[in-house]
Amino acid sequence: MSARSKARKRALDVLYEAELRGVAPATVMTQVAERRNADDGVNPHVYTEELVEGVIAHQERIDEVISTYSQGWTLDRMPVIDRNVLRLGVYELLWRDDIPDSVAIDEAVELAKSLSTDESPTFINGLLARIHQVRGTLDLSL
Repeated sequence: MSARSKARKRALDVLYEAELRGVAPATVMTQVAERRNADDGVNPHVYTEELVEGVIAHQERIDEVISTYSQGWTLDRMPVIDRNVLRLGVYELLWRDDIPDSVAIDEAVELAKSLSTDESPTFINGLLARIHQVRGTLDLSL
């Protein structure tokens, strides 16, 4: 598993934990960093922090995009894992020019395959592919 794949998994863990606990992702990120420093003196991967901060900064717009293009599913109906995998995927697709679109989609699908339901990878792949198709028409300012 590549370093960035591990960072994506860590970022998903942070977003998932924050949502389940009802706290800010930044709070969880700080707690994770403190636990890791106490355990092994290693800080979380820089890319993990960039992903979490990016999702936080753009979450309102990310959620609007997901809601607009998901067919038959509201954000509230989606499993927590799927919702956060999609947030990471949409963030990378729309705001990270250094990540190829195919990589952003593939990585999101792989997270869903390993952590979610049997139907989730297909759903996530289809939704991210649809967002990828319309990305040039989206207003990313918010």
